[in-house]
Amino acid sequence: MSEQSKSSQDPDHTPRVVIAGAGIAGVQTAVALREAGWRGAITLLGDEPHQPYDRPPLSKALLLGTADGATFDIDFAALGIDLHLGRPVTALRPGAHEMDTAEGPIAYDHAVLATGADPVLLPGSEGRAGVHLLRTLDDAERLRSVLAARQRVVVVGAGWIGAEFATAAREAGSTVTVVEAADRPLAGALPAEVADRMTAWYADAGAELRTGTRVAAVSSGEVALADGTTLPADAVVVGIGARPATAWLAGSGVALSPQDGSVLADDQLRTSVPDVFAVGDCASFPSARYGRRLLIHHWDNALQGPRTVAENITRGAAEGVVYDPVPYFWSEQFGRFVQYAGHHEGADETIWRGDPAGASWAVLWLRENRLAALLAVGRPRDLAQGRKLIEKGAALDRDRAADATLPLKAAAR
Repeated sequence: MSEQSKSSQDPDHTPRVVIAGAGIAGVQTAVALREAGWRGAITLLGDEPHQPYDRPPLSKALLLGTADGATFDIDFAALGIDLHLGRPVTALRPGAHEMDTAEGPIAYDHAVLATGADPVLLPGSEGRAGVHLLRTLDDAERLRSVLAARQRVVVVGAGWIGAEFATAAREAGSTVTVVEAADRPLAGALPAEVADRMTAWYADAGAELRTGTRVAAVSSGEVALADGTTLPADAVVVGIGARPATAWLAGSGVALSPQDGSVLADDQLRTSVPDVFAVGDCASFPSARYGRRLLIHHWDNALQGPRTVAENITRGAAEGVVYDPVPYFWSEQFGRFVQYAGHHEGADETIWRGDPAGASWAVLWLRENRLAALLAVGRPRDLAQGRKLIEKGAALDRDRAADATLPLKAAAR
């Protein structure tokens, strides 16, 4: 199934940008190209048959039936964007300047890789009835009926997605058990002293959290753990991470990370082959701000990166724009609004603001006296001010930074 849209004011169809992926990164790239003044053709290729949609509501409002949908409010026809739905890209052939699809190749002058990430599957669970992922609109629709029936749910993985789904399931009245192989929730995202503060949130919400144990097997109606425990389960939701969706690039010459499979984009989001860019969850990029390559699987990165890609395609290599954002994300879980900005790895000092046993607190990470990252729970002003301080590379007065009664910006020196 495919859909094509055509503007009433036809743009110049030479040259053409072809975008692989119609998630937020791909859609925003198409829109940003028009905003940047691109007058050539734009072709947007989406895997799914649905109109392009936003993902954050999938783990929140859509699950609980409090939102009608998450479709982007974008008039593709008016923007002169040729939208093809249900048409995944199968290969990239830079030598021919073509992308392959099941319906035939599409020639490009510039290509943008925005294929996102694929969820990591629980070994032995693929194809089993009652086992769910939460990545697509169809996933959310299937899980909505699970929550409506108030079934017994086992969530595998206590990361961001696992916590958000557990929150929605408890709000719906389901019995929830969360199983995490690590010794704490968010083990891969936050240091132990911070993540440990979030452990009690599960019990407070009426969800059982089992850490330090792995799933041994999933069968009809139950989950067997490695410690010999058997958990009854009408439904199993797997949230154990995601990997860049880049397998289709094999043989293309596009350089991929041997560690995580991400496209190795440069600081202008160009790939290793000419005229091909990469953006969003499928791409990593070098950050001068943090002195390392970053792979960011969060909504804000998929929103900001496309602007850089659009500027660099429109301007050309001679006027390239560098992409080095302050990473940002948020999560709503167990009645708390959690926000994070920056990158805390490499920090040499930690400062707490407020009581982490309470409803409102923050933790700051400093590197050489300068704010590198912060996590704010119920303190959106701290996050907004802290993000600006990170962008400025501001040094902080430690005593003032630790005083939660003062605005965070008052700690800048």
